[in-house]
Amino acid sequence: MVRARAPPPPGDFRGACPVGRLGGAPVRQAVRVSLTPATPAPVRRMHGAARFEDAVEQAIERRLRTRGWLPKIYAYTGYGGTGWVRVMGRVLLTPVPPQGEPPRRAPKKVRGWRSFATLPVKHTEMIIKAAGERYRTRTDRTGLVDCVIKADLEPGWRSVTLSTADAKDVEAPVRVMEPDARFGIISDIDDTVMVTALPRPLLAAWNSFVLDEHARAAVPGMAVLYERLTTANPGAPVLYLSTGAWNVAPALTRFLSRHLYPPGPLLLTDWGPTPDGWFRSGQQHKRVTLARLAREFPRVRWLLIGDDGQHDPEIYAEFAKAHPQNVAAIAIRRLSPTQTVLAGGFPNPPGGGPATRRTTGENWLCAPDGAGLWRLLREAGLV
Repeated sequence: MVRARAPPPPGDFRGACPVGRLGGAPVRQAVRVSLTPATPAPVRRMHGAARFEDAVEQAIERRLRTRGWLPKIYAYTGYGGTGWVRVMGRVLLTPVPPQGEPPRRAPKKVRGWRSFATLPVKHTEMIIKAAGERYRTRTDRTGLVDCVIKADLEPGWRSVTLSTADAKDVEAPVRVMEPDARFGIISDIDDTVMVTALPRPLLAAWNSFVLDEHARAAVPGMAVLYERLTTANPGAPVLYLSTGAWNVAPALTRFLSRHLYPPGPLLLTDWGPTPDGWFRSGQQHKRVTLARLAREFPRVRWLLIGDDGQHDPEIYAEFAKAHPQNVAAIAIRRLSPTQTVLAGGFPNPPGGGPATRRTTGENWLCAPDGAGLWRLLREAGLV
């Protein structure tokens, strides 16, 4: 018997419908439910680079499976609200030691390139267990599961179980927001909480692919800033929105924990060719994700934190113009003048000074570190 559910959040929603039974328990399938009349989507031919990548990975997968490699589930932190949860995880092919041999020790120094030397398990069925019910979905061509299910979970930190036929079950943490939540934090990662030097491509590549992950440095004062913000606003969620690939999610999670940043979902994007082209658009990923959060949490006002090394000021300004009711303030970490010029940016956010009010009504704050941003937030009466 299917219990009544809370209505889905506005916009496209992945709900669940009964499809059968699994081990005597009802199973529901994660599907996309359109709240507006749908028109058939035209059949598109996948980009040649994506088709080539799929063919190569399928050949490698067949070879590695004959050598005993098996799927492994990597759970990512999800989030949700009243009656629904967004679940994220990935299935990758991993080596299994011969029977009788102890598991291999993790290397003391984890180079960045290891995060990208992975092989996804494509289109495999996954069962999500939440609130005593089960939901069926499949991984995409990158091995990723990213779906929304109807689940009645209490606010706070909760978990759901991810399982496949030939991998060990794992628990995926989920941050369920309070129904009366009115304030949250959306933060960039590169050069906002972690020094990446993205304005300098060669140095950025060295930091991302070669450098030991334990050598990555945190931006001064930002962890303290986030701790103060969450202390001043109990229950406020922290979401990390980045153009980084899902491949680096485990390394980013370890970095944030190691430097005492508050835990929160990572909202990343794909790596490599996409069905539409050679590369995914990081800027479009941020725009789409911000718009989605505005639909999912229409009453929450977000403090948007980023840096002026890429396109954060432009993207945040567009979002504030389109959704002024969802923006509490915009805090920009100012890079050095040299880095800013190399990035094609500008030393201050649009509008001039370190803390100004634009015509759209949102507060702009700009400082070189977390301590400076905290001082400006207090002076602007936003804490």
